[in-house]
Amino acid sequence: MAVASRALAAIFGGYGLAVAATLLLSQILPMARSEAVVTASMLGFVVYAAAVCWAFAAHSGRQAWLGLLLPALLMAGLAWWLKGAAS
Repeated sequence: MAVASRALAAIFGGYGLAVAATLLLSQILPMARSEAVVTASMLGFVVYAAAVCWAFAAHSGRQAWLGLLLPALLMAGLAWWLKGAAS
């Protein structure tokens, strides 16, 4: 059960973290909008790989989930706030 929880955290939590990081980076990178989106998308792959490593390196399944979901929620919230502030 612990391995299944970590695998799900790696797959779904890692995806959520990568998407949130991509959203945030595409808004804060100091370059042209199109270049920022492409750069953020490429960095999203690195974030996803690091998230998968984190999910299996964490001491417990709960720590794996929290270590992925909390930063993802923080980054998604910040990206949403920045999007609203830019409008």
